[in-house]
Amino acid sequence: MLLVLALGGALWGVGTLAGAPRRQRVAMLAVLYLGVLAAHLALPAGHPLRAATGGGAGEWLAVGVVAALVLAYASLIARLKRRARRPETTMQTQATFSTTELERYARHIVLREIGGPGQKKLKQARVLVIGAGGLGAPALQYLAACGVGTIGVIDDDVVDNANLQRQVIHRDADIGKPKVFSAEAAMKAQNPHVTVRPYQRRLDAAIAEELFADYDIILDGTDNFDTRYLSNRVAVALKKPLVSGALSQWEGQVSVFDPAHGAPCYECIFPTAPAPGLAPSCAEAGVVGPLPGVLGAMMAVETVKLITGAGAPLWGEMLIYDGLYGETRKIALKRRADCPVCGA
Repeated sequence: MLLVLALGGALWGVGTLAGAPRRQRVAMLAVLYLGVLAAHLALPAGHPLRAATGGGAGEWLAVGVVAALVLAYASLIARLKRRARRPETTMQTQATFSTTELERYARHIVLREIGGPGQKKLKQARVLVIGAGGLGAPALQYLAACGVGTIGVIDDDVVDNANLQRQVIHRDADIGKPKVFSAEAAMKAQNPHVTVRPYQRRLDAAIAEELFADYDIILDGTDNFDTRYLSNRVAVALKKPLVSGALSQWEGQVSVFDPAHGAPCYECIFPTAPAPGLAPSCAEAGVVGPLPGVLGAMMAVETVKLITGAGAPLWGEMLIYDGLYGETRKIALKRRADCPVCGA
């Protein structure tokens, strides 16, 4: 076998020195391999040629299988590299992206479900995040990092020391600063190529419709039911997808409410707000620090899917995550014909 390997190495070296294309050199090795394999299959045992090439037919077949796997893997890697650099992708993105941005989003561009066109959609997208707290903080960070072009954030609160245990977009030096401006600074520091629009005020009916109309997707990361119901009503009226999250203690949930795509709205599932005390806030019930990061990141993933058309968003489904026991489950959600917001 060593003789054959040496001969193969010599053929490869001579071909390289002669300037033969890689494809021709691989073809030469393939001819050599097939000749050796044919000799072992056709010649009788003990034949001098079989003895000179060593091994048996089984061993040479195994060598061929390994070589085929290696070549297939190398071909796949080369194809992915060509796809990342292919002219059509470059043409689609050069008008929009700088070289720095292309390098930054390279892991997106090589994803089959996103690619250059999907990254362009992300840059052209406009997403509004309601709340820069537990759920809003990680969602904002990831939306900025992955290149969503315009991100609005509305919140009337200021950074408090008690927020820093879970709202990781804010820092100790930000205590007392409006959350929207603290979040804006962190997002711009993370990715200067995105536009951040901070609104330091509470969302109310007077501004909701005009504000929502300027965005493609709405993320609701609030912790009060008045704002959730208002966001749902306006999003349904404007046919905007509403990515909604909620959490408490060790558990959280994420869904995409979007009647325009056949999914129920928030009020279909929660027709009335719970009685006082039945749904305590994080301040009352507590929450483990990393949990908002898990759920907020899930909300960002759903947003990326909605923008790029990748995969299956959580339309008509609710994903429930139990951090205490490391469990996830999905439940189906259905529209209510008598829903006052989206029903008939």
